[in-house]
Parts: sequence; structure tokens; C-alpha cells
Amino acid sequence: MKEKNHGFSKALYLVAGILIGAGLASLVVAGGYYLDQSSAVSTYSYNVSSSEDSFIDSEFISKLKTVETMIKNLYYLDEVDNETLADGVFTGLLDSLGDVYSTYYTIEETEELLESTEGVYYGIGAYVQQDSETGYVKITGVIEGTPAQEAGFQAGDVIYAVDGEDVLGMDSSQVVALIKGDEGTWVTVTVLRGEELLDIDVQRRKIETVTVTYELLEDDMAYIQLTEFDDVTVEQFEEALDQLQADGARGLILDLRDNPGGSLYSVVEIADMMLGEGLILYTEDKEGNREEYSSGAERELELPIVLLVNENSASAAEVLTGALKDHRKATVVGTTTFGKGIVQTVRTLTDGSTVKLTTSAYYTPSGVNIHGTGITPDVEVELDVDAYLEDGTDNQLEKAVETLKGLMEE
Repeated sequence: MKEKNHGFSKALYLVAGILIGAGLASLVVAGGYYLDQSSAVSTYSYNVSSSEDSFIDSEFISKLKTVETMIKNLYYLDEVDNETLADGVFTGLLDSLGDVYSTYYTIEETEELLESTEGVYYGIGAYVQQDSETGYVKITGVIEGTPAQEAGFQAGDVIYAVDGEDVLGMDSSQVVALIKGDEGTWVTVTVLRGEELLDIDVQRRKIETVTVTYELLEDDMAYIQLTEFDDVTVEQFEEALDQLQADGARGLILDLRDNPGGSLYSVVEIADMMLGEGLILYTEDKEGNREEYSSGAERELELPIVLLVNENSASAAEVLTGALKDHRKATVVGTTTFGKGIVQTVRTLTDGSTVKLTTSAYYTPSGVNIHGTGITPDVEVELDVDAYLEDGTDNQLEKAVETLKGLMEE
């Protein structure tokens, strides 16, 4: 794979698996999976000279100390330590932006997020997504054979509380961090299902993330499902693709439905296996600085491709969809994608805490920013939920098979 002109190593791409996405996260691991233009390599020092328009002046410091004194002397309900108060200041500062994707992470939360990219964690095994309408986080899917499935969690459940703590307004990664914990311990997750609140007790277990499943369908059609773009996904996808081609696949259905996204490294590497030489995406910051991410010419998938997407296909899933669609390498089937076209950068502070900040927008190869609009499929088809729940009939997959057959016959 040829060197890309973006200056980021794999390690930088993988900062906590938390950025370039749609505010989507995974209980599978612990971090949110948003497409990330990460710069964790640069640790920011506290000693930054203040600009003339800074609100941090002597009057502000005096006011802050006054409020601290009030809390220490007058607050009745509980003792609050200095670390908690300091973290609260930074949390509030990022929250004041009104951007659900810009967040402060404590040292402990940062460690949880960094751990999440390993593909092995102690959790319950469910995918979640930020729900901007309710301010809560909802479950978009559960992994087979995991504690989440065994405990009875369902896609569509809205996470209302974790161990009795209301999670309204929390970032999806913060909610996931609450649910994760030591192997064998229990957590109570309160979910809103319809109009009913349910307390579900579930035991945390070691989960080894399987992000790629595949099979050879009728007429030599390969089917690959990507559930997220984790650091383990690249190797899993390559193995699946190689095996299916060795088995004689003549076409590919790539299922990105309910895929919340993942690391930029992962999606760029996977796109590189399919596109041949070409632009995958580019980003622009508020100064107009542009970063391009391109694939090399060493490998190109010479098969007709159908992409399956839905309203929960987000971030890195949208990057791959946009790249393949713009380069006319795939026909997109399903419903309009989530629509997350902004990028967050993670900066590590000197004490080990981190700040995740929206720093740029990303664009598909044809120059389209899909934020707030998503990607419209070439063939639109809504999932027949009743039929799916009744007997597993997947009319979207059936349409993808029909579409791919037509492409293979051309």
C-alpha cells in the first residue's frame, strides 16, 4: 500500500476508537466509534499563553475560587474531592459548546477508551448509538452469544440509567464506560422499551470482538457483514475476502447496516483493498487546510459490489460507502445513512486526560459533505420489520441479491 499524505500512523488513527463517526459507540468494547483524525501523539501542555479574547482572566479565576470555597464550605449532600471538581470544570467547558461530539475524558475514561481499540474487553456485547432526539443512548444491536443477548437486551432499547445513575446528556462513550467493568461483576442497565422502564441485570464478561462475518451465497455471491471498523477489522476483512475469492466468488454484497463506524485507519485500509488507486476522502478544517486519504494501486477488487446500508450506517461506514459510490465501484441498496460528516480530534493532556474536539469536516471523493443528510442509496428499500421479526425475512438483503445478480449478468 503506498504511503498516504496524511502524516498519521496506525497508532494515531486508533486513538480510543472514538472519533469520525456519528456519536455511535459500542458496548462491545467501550469506546464510541467515530471516524477519527487523531492527534494523540501531541500531548498538550497546560502552559498555553492566553489570547486577548480569553475568558480566563483574573476576574474569572477569582470567581472560580469563590465557587470552589462555597462548595467546600456549604455543600451538604456529599464530600467532593478536588479531582472531581476539576474534572467537572473541564467537562462543563466542553459541554458548553453544545456539540455532542466534543467531550472531555478523565484519566480513567481515557484509559477505558484506549483499551477499546484492542478488540478484547470486559463488557456485555451490544452496540449503541447516540439518540439526538431524546438525549439518551439507544441500543442498535446485540452480539450473538454475549451477556447482552442472554440478558434480553433488544435493538431499540433506550439506555435510561446505569446502576441507578441517569445518563441523560452523556456522550455514548461515557455511557459505555459506565457499563464496562471487571470480568464477572454485574451491572444494572435500565432501559426504556416502548413505554416501559426495565431494570436488566447483566454480568460483564470477556468479549473478543468479531467485527466481520461472511458466507458464500447462491450463484457464487459473497456476503460480508461489517459490524464496526475496529483495529481488528482490517485483518478479519482481508481473511474473509481472500477466502471468498478462493471459493469462487463472482460478486460481493457488503452489509454495513447498523455499522456505527470506527477508526479512520481501518476504513482507509479496507477501502484500499477494494478501490485501486484513488481518493478515499479528504478533510478540511476551519482555516481551509485540506488532508487527503488515498488508496494505492497495488490491489483492486475486480468484482461487482452491492453495499447494504441503513439509517444507522454512520461515520466510517459512510466514508466507505461514499468512496465506493463516487468511484462507481458499488451500487448502494437500502435507506439513507446516518449523516455524520464532521471529524473529531483527540488531544492528550499532560496528566493523561483527553479532549475530543470537532476540528474539521470530511468530504467524499466528489466533494460532498454528508453531515446532516447522509448518503442516499441508488436503490431505496425500507426493511419490512414485521416480516423480519416474524420469520427472519430480510427484504433488503433480497433486493441486494437481486441487484447483484443483475450486475453479474451484465
